[in-house]
Amino acid sequence: MDNRMQPGDIVRHFKGNEYEILCFARDSETQAELVVYRALYGERGVWVRPKDMFFSPVDREKYPDVAQTYRFERITKE
Repeated sequence: MDNRMQPGDIVRHFKGNEYEILCFARDSETQAELVVYRALYGERGVWVRPKDMFFSPVDREKYPDVAQTYRFERITKE
């Protein structure tokens, strides 16, 4: 999943909000891969999340009725 997404892609979180992927980064202390993304609603805040978590499947035990397969899915490609 993650190999197909790039900076500029618009994605939808499984709870419905839309975001733009700004870039991929690496934590200077842990070397963990991160996704930097911006909300496309409200104050348009910028967020960061570990890459593994960003591209993870939806937790079906916690959210059994969600239609989306992954936490974030691309909805358009710039």
